Amino acid sequence: MEPTRCPWARTPEEIAYHDTEWCRPCHDDRLLFELLELEGFQAGLSWRLILERRAALKAAYAGFDPAVLRAWGPEEEAVALAAPGVLKNRRKAHAAVVNAQAFLKVAEEFGSFDAYLWAWVEGKPIVNRWETPDQMPAQTALSQRFSADLKKRGFQFVGPVICYSYLQAAGLIDDHLVSCPWHS
Repeated sequence: MEPTRCPWARTPEEIAYHDTEWCRPCHDDRLLFELLELEGFQAGLSWRLILERRAALKAAYAGFDPAVLRAWGPEEEAVALAAPGVLKNRRKAHAAVVNAQAFLKVAEEFGSFDAYLWAWVEGKPIVNRWETPDQMPAQTALSQRFSADLKKRGFQFVGPVICYSYLQAAGLIDDHLVSCPWHS
């Protein structure tokens, strides 16, 4: 039987994300921040919607540059919320600013956010061997501990389910099905 990609990847945006980013180790702090914010924006929505609006979100939120976002006030948040194609959620817009501040504090404490993040898996991705999508958990003990630590550090929209998705997005967890050609 020929390998097939993970069944959740159906639209062009999902396929591109699946094939080039999802579960691939990321060590770029700016991209790690972007992925964290996209996961937070996704809360209560579909990942498909976030991928479709990713370019608009990135444009509205200063390229997800935490050094820029940390200085934003209510005026800048309002401008971002008014931009075409973005999600109109004030709490999520404000969380991007709060998270930028917390992200930079962590990066300063650990030398980079990457160093902090990858210490959670001792620098090596967790490679799962799921055969069907229903075997994949929504959260784990790791995502629960990670979520609690992020919340303690002041991050918002970082519950254990969001954190599990983030760990997949950033490549700390490889959850490609074993039948997928992109499985490690």
